[in-house]
Amino acid sequence: MHRSPRSLGWARGLFAAALACAALTGAAGAQTATAPQVAAPAGAVIINYHRFGENDIPSTNIRLEQFDAHIAELKRGNFNVVPVAEIAEALRTGRPLPDRTIAITIDDGYTTSFTEAWPRVKAAGFPLTIFISTDNIDAKTPRYLTWDQLREMVRGGVTIGAHTASHPHMPDLTLEQALRDIQKGQQRIQQELGVTPTLFAYPFGEMSIAARDAVKQLGYVAAFGQHSGVAEPGLDLFFQPRFSLNEDFGGQARFALIVNAQAFGARDVTPEDPILRGNNPPPFGFTVAEGVRFLEQINCFASHESAPARIERLDRRIEVRAATPFPPGRGRFNCTVRGDGDRWRWFGTQFYIPAR
Repeated sequence: MHRSPRSLGWARGLFAAALACAALTGAAGAQTATAPQVAAPAGAVIINYHRFGENDIPSTNIRLEQFDAHIAELKRGNFNVVPVAEIAEALRTGRPLPDRTIAITIDDGYTTSFTEAWPRVKAAGFPLTIFISTDNIDAKTPRYLTWDQLREMVRGGVTIGAHTASHPHMPDLTLEQALRDIQKGQQRIQQELGVTPTLFAYPFGEMSIAARDAVKQLGYVAAFGQHSGVAEPGLDLFFQPRFSLNEDFGGQARFALIVNAQAFGARDVTPEDPILRGNNPPPFGFTVAEGVRFLEQINCFASHESAPARIERLDRRIEVRAATPFPPGRGRFNCTVRGDGDRWRWFGTQFYIPAR
């Protein structure tokens, strides 16, 4: 989840654009109050953390005062906080979700998930899902959970999701290698905890077609990345977005915008394969569902560029182009548009760019 200073500037630019969008919406008066003829699609916000109060590793850490403020915001707001499995089932079956549905997830399995996060989430009465990589737990790696701690969390109602055994860069793996690593982690969870995980989170949020195929073959019902956006039915059920929060991106104003975000209505996303080889920058595009308004005001940003990306719109089809290729590693597009009232819509996707 490390980001360079340049990408921090991109994210702050996107955040500023969203704040301006919210201000513009609030000033829109009667136009904003006009109900659309077709209902916009519903979705859910899934928030994701890694470490809690480990301030020496800020790129994957949320400070405890930030996390306390997040929990307080969810408690005092009109939010429907549910297990992420409930969101996955609704997306799979087409069942509508209540407005402002939220889920809380944690990745990797650091000790502070048990000592700091879980007590706070439990005291608030919220459900929690933790996606664990098992090799570090088996190796008793410092700062990682133990199986005994995880057994206590399971007894307390925490849902366990799979996150591979070794936490690899999955786009670098063949289908066979991905199957072995995912299955190893799945078996260790079954052996130690007596549960069979049905939800999967890609390490680093990195999906590939082979990794997605492996997840499907092993019987998971949904899988999640770490690209910002609202989970919604028009997106791939095996590459649903989550808002990943850390010290830089965990401020309260940004958190309030995130948890009040609405579905973008994106579907028919291209390219399907997030690994960029010869197609960099990618021909990124998507279609927006009926009921989503203000398409002429869409803003999209590439993670390696500070200026907005070029957008071409043909009716409800949106094509987005970066000016320059993404550098090796992870790259993202994030798009925002005005929502209802003072809310806004957010759609993001992540790419993987091999170094060779």
